[in-house]
Amino acid sequence: MTDDTIPPFSFPAIHAKKVTAAFDGGRLTSNGGVMLLAMAERRLGLADNLARVFPDRRDPTRVVHSLVDMFRARMFAICCGYEDADDLDHLRSDPAFKLACGRLPDTGRDLCSQPTLSRLENAPRLRDVIRLTYILVDAWMDSYPHEPASVTLDIDDTCDVVHGHQQLSLFNAHYDERCFLPIHVYDTEKSRPVAVVLRPGKTPGGVEVRAHLRRLVRHIRTRWHNTQITFRGDGHYARPEAMAWCETNGIDYIFGLSGTKPLARKVDEVADDIRTRRAIENLPVLRGYTETRHKAKSWDRERRTVARIEATMLGLDIRFVVTSLDVGSAEWIYDSLYCARGQAENLIKLHKT
Repeated sequence: MTDDTIPPFSFPAIHAKKVTAAFDGGRLTSNGGVMLLAMAERRLGLADNLARVFPDRRDPTRVVHSLVDMFRARMFAICCGYEDADDLDHLRSDPAFKLACGRLPDTGRDLCSQPTLSRLENAPRLRDVIRLTYILVDAWMDSYPHEPASVTLDIDDTCDVVHGHQQLSLFNAHYDERCFLPIHVYDTEKSRPVAVVLRPGKTPGGVEVRAHLRRLVRHIRTRWHNTQITFRGDGHYARPEAMAWCETNGIDYIFGLSGTKPLARKVDEVADDIRTRRAIENLPVLRGYTETRHKAKSWDRERRTVARIEATMLGLDIRFVVTSLDVGSAEWIYDSLYCARGQAENLIKLHKT
């Protein structure tokens, strides 16, 4: 509009102010936050480090977009909520995204398109993926100014629902969904991601859990030789293969443990006492802790097992934890696992969104 217009409403802040509408502001963007992401990425050097270990098998004479540029564009798009590679067909000319990737908004070459990114995402082989994962582990270790005396790592898997029949996706009866079941590892003290492994939508077995722990610990040990490492996880990580490997290699663990009749009989006396005291004192809930030594059929030795016994007006609830730690009370061992599970689940949800 070329004419000044008196607004048809009255507010003190705009009293007697003229309003002019113009449509010559040039190209605009609503993705200004990507500039903050670009500053963080430059400081961490993520794209450069990822490109350094990723072999570029393309014909050099036909390369237009470098690996670093493609990594940056894809990471920034995902962080801004654009999950599909198709979104890059529009974002490739977005002035904020171009500036964040080191190109001039108007005169710089547009970013890579969806077909280019799709070829990139299908290019890595298994060893390439493992090297990329190690870069993320290195970024976590770089966040410490010096080697810590100890670290506690939460390991858990989470349902990642798919909408098709993608490779590795399976139907999981527990979640009643067709999904992936990636494993997440987080540093409990710093609340930082350590590693994420994409895997099929089924519960991991003992051999697989042991393999993931072995690779992660082996890489951590290349820089941190004396750090005491403790893993915490739910019941399906209490596999005999994983526990035996941790004990052999000086790694501590606290894992949830499924209750069995032989294990429940070992805490019957304490459970009866808690149940009786709750009834006598007419309490809504009474909780207690105890511990025992237990050896399942598939185990090669007895292990310390902690039980949390909770009596309510609805009945008795007993949950178990198995650990390699010889120190700490039964209550501390149990709470150190299950009081932190909610935190770990919240971290997974946060990083997934």
